[in-house]
Amino acid sequence: MNIALVAHDGRKKELMEWVRYNWETLSQHNLYATGTTGKLVIQTLTEAHLDMIGLGNYPDDYPAKLHATYTAKVTCLHSGPLSGDAELGAMIGNNKLDVLIFFCDNLIQQGHQNDIYGLTRLASLYNIAFATNRTTADMILTSPLFNNPNYKRILPAAIENYINRDINF
Repeated sequence: MNIALVAHDGRKKELMEWVRYNWETLSQHNLYATGTTGKLVIQTLTEAHLDMIGLGNYPDDYPAKLHATYTAKVTCLHSGPLSGDAELGAMIGNNKLDVLIFFCDNLIQQGHQNDIYGLTRLASLYNIAFATNRTTADMILTSPLFNNPNYKRILPAAIENYINRDINF
């Protein structure tokens, strides 16, 4: 599965706590993240993996190798305001994203609010699994439909109808 992880600055710590808790599940998938969030995801996955092994139970070069493994696993896009939200929106529109975990800070107006509206509109329109908080993100990862090869996301008829609409000038 292709999973996007995004968090505004005020919620990055919360998202990293969630990533740490779910690191084993997340590490089995292709991960995409915007800007700084991507760097933090790589760091968090590496640290969670090392914590699981236990201090001193690995060769000296293992942390660097592990970091390189997670760097290859997480695709870091541009920062949200610098087109990262648009990049994710394009992935959704091209059916290249299955899940969007977006811990948004709804207590402050973002400078790129229009980009955020666009991204959330596309997530809804294309019917992808979409969480804006930890509870919903937990429910997505623990759903029996998550990663079920027999489950097929259904695109709303509105998309096909719009693509094939009659245009009269």
